[in-house]
Amino acid sequence: MGVALEAAVDAARAGDIPVGAVVLNAAGEVVGVGRNTRVHVPDPTGHAEVLAIRQAAEALDDRVLADCTLVVTLEPCVMCAGAILAARLPRVIFGAWDEKAGAVGSVYDLLRDGRLPHAVPEVVAGVRANEATALLRAFFAERR
Repeated sequence: MGVALEAAVDAARAGDIPVGAVVLNAAGEVVGVGRNTRVHVPDPTGHAEVLAIRQAAEALDDRVLADCTLVVTLEPCVMCAGAILAARLPRVIFGAWDEKAGAVGSVYDLLRDGRLPHAVPEVVAGVRANEATALLRAFFAERR
């Protein structure tokens, strides 16, 4: 989560919402890192999770990340939950809950929707949530 939090800080410095993500392989090595770039690039799909998943798939030369773990500072949205399912990630760890657009347990729970044809990933929520929440609050407080 430390690497993801560093990426979130980088996103904030670039003027984007401070969300960072990292993909770890089975050995716990970083194979993908992403930070929000929606404003900076501009790209509506420039979410930290999507970028980390893309980088990991390229690094591993495989679209299926079956032995990997995604760690992200904020609960993934609907788009990112879809990317997680498409990549067949078996584990997702996140920090802060997203009570407005979260899709992994708060507003929606797409990863654990039994109607989907994918295996249900393990989800661990609240890891270093206070730090992730503090980054988000500080970012939005500066813009008010």
